[in-house]
Amino acid sequence: MMLVKANKDSEAGAPPNPELMTAVAKLADEATARGVMVTAGGLLPSSQGVRIRVARGKTSVIDGPFAETKELVGGFAIFDLNSKKEAIESGRKFMQVHADILGASYEGELEIRPMFVAPPTQHS
Repeated sequence: MMLVKANKDSEAGAPPNPELMTAVAKLADEATARGVMVTAGGLLPSSQGVRIRVARGKTSVIDGPFAETKELVGGFAIFDLNSKKEAIESGRKFMQVHADILGASYEGELEIRPMFVAPPTQHS
């Protein structure tokens, strides 16, 4: 799974750069055609979300927005790739599109995490 970190613009609800979205859509179409992209999507600002926390046996709901924008997820993509190397190559390409279109002042981060796959269950 690739997790794109949010930034101040995405948290403010600013629409994404149209040229960037066109380029990202092209990458997604290519990955889908190769059969490696499972799904992807962007997230609305944390002001429209909630967190549910359990502490000392009690559950609480905390309304957004949340501090520390750099720790928030702004979008995601799930891939079915064969190796960490392949995931890094895909992630670099995705982030390079951002740098190429948004320019030298762009700062962003993509986190890549393998997903746990449960072994098949056996029926007796």
